[in-house]
Amino acid sequence: MKLAFILDQLDSIKTYKDSSFAMMREAAARDYQLFTLQQGDLAWRGARTVGFARALELTGKADDDGHRWYQAKEPEEIPLQEFDAILMRKDPPFNMEYVYTTYLLELAESQGARIFNSPRAIRDHNEKLAIAKFPQFIPPTLVTRQESLIRNFLAEHRDIVLKPLDGMGGASVFRIHSADHNIGVILETLTHYGTRTIMVQRYIPDIAQGDKRILLIAGKPVPYSLARIPKPGETRGNLNAGGTGIAQPLTRRDRDIAEALGPVLYDEGLMLVGLDVIGDYLTEINVTSPTGMQEIANQTDFNSAKMMVDALENCVAERRTVVAPSPETEPLP
Repeated sequence: MKLAFILDQLDSIKTYKDSSFAMMREAAARDYQLFTLQQGDLAWRGARTVGFARALELTGKADDDGHRWYQAKEPEEIPLQEFDAILMRKDPPFNMEYVYTTYLLELAESQGARIFNSPRAIRDHNEKLAIAKFPQFIPPTLVTRQESLIRNFLAEHRDIVLKPLDGMGGASVFRIHSADHNIGVILETLTHYGTRTIMVQRYIPDIAQGDKRILLIAGKPVPYSLARIPKPGETRGNLNAGGTGIAQPLTRRDRDIAEALGPVLYDEGLMLVGLDVIGDYLTEINVTSPTGMQEIANQTDFNSAKMMVDALENCVAERRTVVAPSPETEPLP
């Protein structure tokens, strides 16, 4: 296959933990052609979406010893439908440039490109707010910009977590108690004085056992989650916030959530999804660039990257079967 990855700067990728790198390594082991693009490499001209893509070779060197882990050729203009699959793996923030990228990719889809995850599905699934589609699995949750509603929610639950709808990696996540003296300034900061909508959830004490990342691939769960344990004094388990990732088998509740959401999200165009589960509660649905593959592979015998590339192969094979021309029938005598 001929695979393209839309990524951040290659030199910013931490190969010892990055899931995109794990997928590229798996694809390279199958002798697939790899290409890389950034958002700025996409363009629409001549009535089609093109990418100024660089052919990529993995060198086998680590990135922590001063050696580059890749060799990239000069960019070449390629219509996106010429790739067998394109993986949209650009990290948030999900700003207007990200939205414009999804528009360009959606135009490419209309011309035959295969993009994972679907740009429309990425755009339609805010990683915080998408859980509202599955209220049976979530903790008590409020989405608002109104301070009075947040204060009433705090009075009811007494211990709550507040987070922006466009954050990642635990950035700007606050936990407050009913007796907190900083409630006013926290609400002013997060809502920008009532002009910005945020999410508020009841605090889940099970965070002490980890914020579990469950990977869904083509609608099916990886059999292990990555429980991200907060460091002492923290309430955020995010690895970017200093959490420690521990792979563990899915619990019965984990599997119930994953099996209920997996087929629904896959049907909507989301091949690779990261569910965040604390205790028995779904708290986020990550669709932009879910991670955790390498940590799970390093601690178990399960290769999530292999499962992902297998799923891509199946999609490409199914498409080729559908579009293959039928053999000409013999004329009747």
